[in-house]
Formats: sequence, structure tokens, C-alpha cells
Amino acid sequence: MSHLTRLNIIERLRQLFGGNPPRVQAAALPWRKTDTGIEVLLVTSRGTGRWILPKGWPEGRETLWESAAREAMEEAGVEGRMARDELGRYFYGKQTGTGLRWRCEVAVFPLEVEREVKKWPEKKKRTRRWVNLAEACRMVEEPDLAELIARFDGNPRNIAA
Repeated sequence: MSHLTRLNIIERLRQLFGGNPPRVQAAALPWRKTDTGIEVLLVTSRGTGRWILPKGWPEGRETLWESAAREAMEEAGVEGRMARDELGRYFYGKQTGTGLRWRCEVAVFPLEVEREVKKWPEKKKRTRRWVNLAEACRMVEEPDLAELIARFDGNPRNIAA
């Protein structure tokens, strides 16, 4: 049984027995093909500086994939072809400024990058880095996110969440 499957089962049991549902965020998995294979773009988080995907909360009536596309531009300065189907989801604990931890469920959408801009809204708050899939898996802290990245092959339809 994969790590993602175990986490999903644990999360469903937690909800069944009365736990609060997680807050849902949307993330982009920015990617490109190179001569050496698939690369993904990671950014640093503002608070801890750990390597993450560009992600955030949906605004207004945005769909999750629209939110992921917006976050990719705001946090990483990239645009391209955004998939409307999820690769999968992962869970993590978000530390708030007051010290509380929110349980978050993140829907991940692949974004084939067609344009990188030199200036973007959060450029001074984050670092972005293109890395191969294996390196990305080592850099992110969430094991189920690493598993999603490891299974990505550049074709969003080939992955089963």
C-alpha cells in the first residue's frame, strides 16, 4: 500500500469519527521537458524557507485549477498550460501566525510551463529552482507530495491518484 493511500485512509477515518475536515488548497506542479528529462519548479515557503509547490487558497468563485494557475504566477512567476484534472492530493499541517496548526488537503494540478517572467508579485519573498524529479522528491518535506512528484512523467493522464 502506498504512502498516499495510507494517508487518505487515515484522513477518511479521522473525518468519520468526528474530526474537522481539512481546509482545501490548490497547488500547481510547474514542469518542463529538457534534454535530460522532466524538470519541476519548486519555490521556498515564505515562513520556513522549505521547498514547496506554489499553492494557496481559492479566491471568490475560482475553481481549484484556476487557483493553482494564479498561485503559480504569484509565487513562481510562471504561466502555461494548466491541466484541469488533478494529479492527486496530499495533506500537511499549516502553522499559523498564532501557533495553531491547520490540517490542509492540497489538490495538485500539473502546469506545463510556457513562460517564465523576470518580475512577479512574490519574487522578493521566495526563491524558485528547476530540478529533476528525483531531486524534487528529496527537497520536499511531505512524503505524499514526494510520491506524487515521483510518479509524474510529463503526461498528466498517465498518473493514477
